[in-house]
Amino acid sequence: MTHKYLLLNKPFEVLSQFTNEGQSEKSTLKDFVDVSGVYPAGRLDFDSEGLLLLTDDKAFQHKISHPKFKLEKTYLAQVDGDIDEHSMEKLRRGVFIKGGKTLPAEVRKVDEPDWLWERSKPIRYRKNIPTSWVEIKISQGMNRQVRKMTAAVGFPTLRLIRTAIGGYELDGIGVGEFKEVKKIDN
Repeated sequence: MTHKYLLLNKPFEVLSQFTNEGQSEKSTLKDFVDVSGVYPAGRLDFDSEGLLLLTDDKAFQHKISHPKFKLEKTYLAQVDGDIDEHSMEKLRRGVFIKGGKTLPAEVRKVDEPDWLWERSKPIRYRKNIPTSWVEIKISQGMNRQVRKMTAAVGFPTLRLIRTAIGGYELDGIGVGEFKEVKKIDN
C-alpha cells in the first residue's frame, strides 16, 4: 500500500481536525485539504500557525505524535518584550510549567522572518513595549508548551509558528496550502 504524506501550512484560528462538532463557526482542516483518508500527526493549537503533517500511515502518525519518540519540533515565537539572554538560558535549561518541568530546549533570538505572511488577525501591539522573535526547538509535546515556557520567563507569546517537524519543513508552503511529500525516516 502506498501511503500519503502531506505538509500543510495551517492558518491562524483553524482547528487541527476535519470536523467542528460543537464549534460550528470555526474553520477546520477540511476547508484547506481535499484529500480523503488523511489525519493530522499531532496537533497545532487553534491560535498557532504553521506546519502540520497529515498522513494515512497510522504507524508513522503514532511515531510523529507520541512523546516517547521525542521528535524535535521547531517554532518561531513572537514574544511580548525584548527577550534577554538570561531568560533564554532559563528556557535552554528547562522551566517549570503546569504539567512539570520542560526538557532543555534549543533557543536563539532571531530577526523577524522576511518570508512571514500577514496574519488574519494582527497581534496586539503596545506602543511602549517592543516585541522580539525567538526560535525554539523542543522534543516534548506538553499542552501549549512553548506558550507556557515563554510566559514562565516573563515574555508571553503573541504569535507562534511551527516551522519544522523532524526533517519536514514549512519552507515555501503558502498559508492554507499543502503539498504531498515522501516519507522521511526521522
